[in-house]
Amino acid sequence: MNAMMPPDRSLLSQDRPLAIAILAMGGQGGGVLADWIVALAEGNGWVAQSTSVPGVAQRTGATIYYIEMIAAKPGAAPVFALMPTPGDVDVVMAAELMEAGRAVLRGLVTPDRTTLIASTHRSFAVVEKEKPGDGTGDPVAVVDATDFAAKRTIAFDMEAMAGRSGSMISAAMFGALAGAGVLPFPRDAFEATIRAGGRGVEPSVAAFRAACDRAAVPETEAVARTPGKRFEALPVTVGHPALDHLVGRIAQEFPAAAHPMLFAGVKRLTDYQDPAYADEYLTLLARLHAEDMAQGGAGNGLAFTLAAAKHVAVAMAYDDVIRVADLKVRSRRFERVRREVGAGPDQIVTTTEYMHPRMEEVCGTLPRALGAWIEDRPALFSRLDRLVSRGRRVRTGTIFWFLGLQAVSGLRRVRRGTLRHARETAHRDAWLATALETLRVNYDLAVEVLECRRLVKGYSDTHARGESKFERVLSGLPLLVGRDDGAAWLRRLRQAALADEDGTTLEGALKTIATL
Repeated sequence: MNAMMPPDRSLLSQDRPLAIAILAMGGQGGGVLADWIVALAEGNGWVAQSTSVPGVAQRTGATIYYIEMIAAKPGAAPVFALMPTPGDVDVVMAAELMEAGRAVLRGLVTPDRTTLIASTHRSFAVVEKEKPGDGTGDPVAVVDATDFAAKRTIAFDMEAMAGRSGSMISAAMFGALAGAGVLPFPRDAFEATIRAGGRGVEPSVAAFRAACDRAAVPETEAVARTPGKRFEALPVTVGHPALDHLVGRIAQEFPAAAHPMLFAGVKRLTDYQDPAYADEYLTLLARLHAEDMAQGGAGNGLAFTLAAAKHVAVAMAYDDVIRVADLKVRSRRFERVRREVGAGPDQIVTTTEYMHPRMEEVCGTLPRALGAWIEDRPALFSRLDRLVSRGRRVRTGTIFWFLGLQAVSGLRRVRRGTLRHARETAHRDAWLATALETLRVNYDLAVEVLECRRLVKGYSDTHARGESKFERVLSGLPLLVGRDDGAAWLRRLRQAALADEDGTTLEGALKTIATL
């Protein structure tokens, strides 16, 4: 048998295709961007191929669109790869900052070859949002990593730039690709590709041009680890008698350092309920502030008053069925949804809400006596729960569901008489009583008691879990009152409670406290 002849390598082309990987979530137009790039290449005499591998879901994994292209040769048909290979990608485009970080971790971005084009805005992943505390990734770490992982980085907020033009982020990313100069095609060819699509042309071209010009600027847009917070200064008047009364109370009864936080609290509670409810808030804060001053608050920067101003407002604006319904039917929300999806004035947008009410929420919305009467009868409660507790798809754009939610939101007029309000008020008063008792013996620890309120949030199961963790954290308070480092230990307990959903870290921290 003759030995197999070795291949004649002179017959193999030594030309290497250009490789582009696009990482985008659902709704960001990654497929449109890939189609534009392929159409651009083919329209300029190149041969191109695109493939895609979808993620598990919109925010548990991005879809990877992979494109290879090469100048066409007569009589030759190139063979392209179906997936990007680490170390072999010329351009990586990420439609969100953390996706750029994932591309770096996957080895798709290399310092000798890859141009990285990324939007610096954040669309939080499920794993970031599911944590009880702040589970968001560090954007600064991603930017720092890309500085040495990529040959060149072009990063700015393409989502915001596209939004200003009334277009989608895909148009801005296409513009950034043109401005990067990594493809051998003129800018006019890029723009002609967009115009050939025939839909939403002018907004897309506007976003393309803006991003193309921005990509020529070498500086990477600065990012911050946490979003900036801005509190409005206390105005002299807001033009409404009831609201002016509240503004006057803040100015007369509280020090200037507390004015911005108190004004934010008043606005929140007025929006949540009414001016009278915000007035209750100020009356409660006046009492807490007086106790703060009596216990040396001036020498501690009024930390107790400032913490109370924040967390009492949040506690009083608890999430309930009435609040959820109110937020769902607000005109501002419909406007925001239209803006986010880039809908034109002549386009119809429908919204589907996924709701799963339970009998607990129903009882909480009933008058206090009636809700408690039903809860005290397990058989009746169970039968009613079988009727109520099931998933529903609520289309708020229909007359039936809009009017239904509008009616539920109108129950805010009787909210103070509901079972849920009575329970929230009792829980709030017990929490503040604990804080005041602690304040008389340990100022810093009392401030931490107020900060623990951030554990309680949401409604339904989320609220129940948060309240349970709140009680567990404060169960360690008696062991800490007499310690100089008691505030630091309570802070550690709160951080442990926010670290994981099942409470394993918190239980370990409580065992440590017991050994002190």
